[in-house]
This record gives sequence, C-alpha cells and structure tokens, in this order.
Amino acid sequence: MKVLIVSQYFPPENVPIPSDVAADLRARGHSVRVITGFPSYPLGRVFPGYRQRWRQRSMEDCVEVCRVPLYVDHSQSTVKRMLNYITFALSSASARRFVRGADAIYVYATQMTPALGPWLWRMTGGAPYVLHVQDLWPDSITGSSLSGGGRKARLMELVLNPWIGRVYRRAAAVIGIAPTMVETLVERGVSAERAELVFNWARNLSADPETVPKSSKTPNGRVVYAGNVGDMQDLETAIRAAAASAESGVTLSIIGEGVAKARLQHLASELGATNIDFRAAVPPTQMASVYAEADFALVTLKDLPAFRGTVPSKFQAALAHGLPVVTTVQGDVRRLAEERGVGFTADAESIDDLARAFREAARCTGAERAEMAVRSKETAQRLFSRDEAIARIEEILRRAAEERKIGK
Repeated sequence: MKVLIVSQYFPPENVPIPSDVAADLRARGHSVRVITGFPSYPLGRVFPGYRQRWRQRSMEDCVEVCRVPLYVDHSQSTVKRMLNYITFALSSASARRFVRGADAIYVYATQMTPALGPWLWRMTGGAPYVLHVQDLWPDSITGSSLSGGGRKARLMELVLNPWIGRVYRRAAAVIGIAPTMVETLVERGVSAERAELVFNWARNLSADPETVPKSSKTPNGRVVYAGNVGDMQDLETAIRAAAASAESGVTLSIIGEGVAKARLQHLASELGATNIDFRAAVPPTQMASVYAEADFALVTLKDLPAFRGTVPSKFQAALAHGLPVVTTVQGDVRRLAEERGVGFTADAESIDDLARAFREAARCTGAERAEMAVRSKETAQRLFSRDEAIARIEEILRRAAEERKIGK
C-alpha cells in the first residue's frame, strides 16, 4: 500500500507512535509518507536546527516527510493553544498535492484537528482515512483548564461536536486505545463494525517476562514520575501525598518538563517536602536506567470522564521495564492494575488515598515487589505488543484501501 500518515507530532518530538507506525509499515513493504508540523512539543518553541517555512520536504529514516507551518504554543492560553491546533489543521489540509496516490491515510489523533484535511479530501474523492484516537474530543479540552469551564466549555462543545460526529461517520475505521474508549466512540455514532480496539504498545519490550529477576532488589519506596508535567497529570495531588507520607520512606522523583513544573516546584518547597526532587526530561534511550533506579512508577491523571477510557503510555512503558505502578487513573487503567496485580491503586485527586498507596508501596518486601515485576512484564507482553498492534493497524488500513477499490 501507499500510506500517508498525518500527525501534528513527529520526531525529533518525543511522540513515538506515529514514527513507529511509519517505520514498521515501511519494514513490512509499504510506501509511507508523513505530513507533520515543525517540531515544538512540549516546550512551545521550535527545536534548534529547524526554521518554519511554507513547506519543507525531506527524507527522514527512509520516509518522505512534509513539514508544514503552525502557530507554536504549549501554554495554558485557550486562544493560543487552539491557534496551535487549528493552524496545523489548515496548513496540513492545504498540502493535498503531497497526498496524491495514497491508498489509505492514518491519522494520529491526539487532538481531532489533524483529521480536518483527510476529512475534506475524502469528501472530494480522496483516500479513506483511519483515525487513531488518543484523547476523546471535546472532553479532553472542555474538561481541562484550557476551556475555563462554564459557558466557554459549552460553546466549544456546540462548535466541535457536530464536526467531530461528521469526521467519525466519514472514517473508514476509528481506533480506540482502551475498551471504555471504544464503547464511548460507538455511543457517539461510530458504527460498531468500524470501531477497533488497539492498545498503545510498549517500547523496548523483551520477549521473555522472566527477564525480571524474582530475587529483585530490596525496595526503598522510590517512586518515579516520567512524562509531561502539565495540569492534566494532577501532580499537585502527588506532591501533597508524597509529603504527607514522607515518614514511610517514600521518595518521589518527577522527571520531565511542562507548563506546571515551576508551580509544582514552588509547592514542594512551600511544603518543605525534602523527599521530592525534580529532574530534567531524559531521552527515551535513557529511560531504562531511570526505571532501574526506581521501585515503582507513578501514573496519574485528573478524574475526568474522558480519562477513564484511556491508557497513558507511561503505564505500558513502566510495565515493559518490569516496573510496578502506583496509579490514580480510574477506569480501564485501575481495572487492569488491580486485575493483573501490577501495583497499587488510589482514588483520583485524593491526597489521603494516594498517601495510603505510597505507604503500602514503601512497606512492600523485596519478594512481593519481585512478583509484581514479573506480572508487569507478563501483562506488557500479553496486551501491549508493538508487533501485534502494528499488524492490527496494517490490517485496518488494508481493509480501508480495499473498500475504496470496490467502491464502498
């Protein structure tokens, strides 16, 4: 097949799924092109070595990439963030010449705006598109601090919901990343036969869960959070809970960058929390050593309905490295963690309950943690295999391309 990938994010930005899809489809013999923006996520400024222009075409790891301009922003300003999303949607939609000859289009939908071009192209006879939904819209916008709540959130829903419904109906398939998300997509108008479940995959996943030794090191209550330090991650609750459970020996390391980092550092200082430290973001190649130093990975999100049907990538990453979790993510993540016995769970946005989970993690013996580590590896292998996920995406794209050929 000739596959076009549309994603606002692409390497060197640390958003691996679109590049994994591109690399693996190419390795399977398909021709792959990518439309993306100039890299600026998550710091909100164009990366060194790049300068925005109307079009920049290049070969990157044997994949032809067309970069289009966008308004660069990753602040908490509603207007600026929406400009960021909308300008990429418009500039990518204008790159129709780059789309010619595609058999199917894969849309990486962290937000829905990258689907604007594929939706318009499809209405005028273009290639069928497959949406890989990472966050439900408009929920993830209207439920965040970006919308401001109230009248502004309702206005966003009135504007976005009718268009999103049309995008769903035109799609050849819509992929959800968790069971609850797939159910929600069907409730919102995606036909059941076109709704697909594909869990996001774990990277650097070894084939053998027994690579985690059963006689693991004695835990010392070392908890690590690695990822975006934003408002949706609810790290304020984590800092207050870690401070409240300091007597148990828990330490919390927050590794990453984001709009909330300075405020959270100030909060930790204000609380006098000497068991909390902040570190700069590290490249993916160094994450194995970060996880090796920790006893548990912290996986948190605010308690929004949209987040009950998502599985954050840091959950898969931790399990793939044999690292049990402490998580406040409700819905599918909490159910998986409890059913599979891969760590400790707590209620979202509850300081007391998360402090209780931190204390339980700190009391964990070496043997107990080693058993959780093995179960973590086994869960990653069974549910979050990259090869199986890419094979499913390949089959979904192939089916979309074939339906076009027979005129469906």
